[in-house]
Amino acid sequence: MADWAPVLIGVILFVLLQPGMLFQLPGHSRQLEFGSMKTNGKAIAVHTLIFLAIFSILILAVHVHIYTG
Repeated sequence: MADWAPVLIGVILFVLLQPGMLFQLPGHSRQLEFGSMKTNGKAIAVHTLIFLAIFSILILAVHVHIYTG
């Protein structure tokens, strides 16, 4: 049995936390921009830290597991 939780959670968070997709923190003209579809280096670093924090909490602290048959 394989544990698919890290893979699925990683893919979902990667898609949702892409800078510029849903939001961008910090933005180009404002601190928080929604749906700008543009990015910068600071936003990439911030979104990477947010991804790492949420992923670590879900996998290591909450112990989310998804097993296949």
